[in-house]
Amino acid sequence: MNRETAESGRIVDGVDSVSKTIMPLGSGDEHLLDHDSVHSSIPEELLELEELDVLYQKDSQTLWTYMRPEGRPSFTRTMLSDFEAWQRLIAKGFGPDKVPLKYLVLGSRAPGVFCFGGDLELFAKLITTRDRDGLVRYGHRCCEILHNNINTLDIPMLTIGLVEGAALGGGFEALLSFDYVIAERDATFGLPEIMFGLFPGMGAHALLSRKLGSAMADRLIVSNKTYSAEEMYDLGLVHHLAEKGEGLSVCREFIKKSDRRHAGLVNARRAMKVSWDLELDELNRITELWADAALQVTERDLKVMQRLVTAQRKLAEAA
Repeated sequence: MNRETAESGRIVDGVDSVSKTIMPLGSGDEHLLDHDSVHSSIPEELLELEELDVLYQKDSQTLWTYMRPEGRPSFTRTMLSDFEAWQRLIAKGFGPDKVPLKYLVLGSRAPGVFCFGGDLELFAKLITTRDRDGLVRYGHRCCEILHNNINTLDIPMLTIGLVEGAALGGGFEALLSFDYVIAERDATFGLPEIMFGLFPGMGAHALLSRKLGSAMADRLIVSNKTYSAEEMYDLGLVHHLAEKGEGLSVCREFIKKSDRRHAGLVNARRAMKVSWDLELDELNRITELWADAALQVTERDLKVMQRLVTAQRKLAEAA
């Protein structure tokens, strides 16, 4: 393959048989590309999403996806639209009697950041204009994506969150919906919403209370503390630790070791989720409480929110 460097990062001039475009890759990603007939069954649109890089690896039957935000590394409405399309197209093109899929991995291209979570700039605008419906619509979209991921799109696969940086707010919540979380040791986790008069409204209460119990869930939610990957490992929320720069290698090794027992792991996870009895309606009702709380934040809270937006924007621009 002919390699060249572009402003968006390293790219590989290997034209995929479906997308017919150059696919942007991160360092060490060349091994993920396949160039054979299996691609003819993959929906073309899946490889053309605006803020998600999607790569299929045939030998391990793994779909690797990396968030590639154009601005702040948050769940903007553009990013949510990509995730909705991503899930729809995976459900359409993969699974039994389609393109085989055993593992679905989500990571991030944003340097030092997995995801900062909800779109605080949007929240501030909706709060200022007293647009409860807009807040609820945003929250419901997040909840549906989360719920679909929990149920692995009805495909017998394992989902893996690969964390190489900060996972805060909704970024942390999103990881709770994955079957396994692999984190580099310098990764950080936290739910900072309480610092501006809110609480995490898209899954944290429902999932943390089921995973850790309500008392420990409450401690994480209201502490406004940043937790290390090792602390998350001790709680059982991170399943495997990697040294800095080794997250991808540890993820690949986990996939390799899990392959022989894949069916057992898939069904063990399914059994766990049966015991959770977590329906989309529960997530949506909590989000509606979150929207009501958002309309009660003070001017001081909004200023804190705006300072965080500014900090996120500067980080994105520096990267």
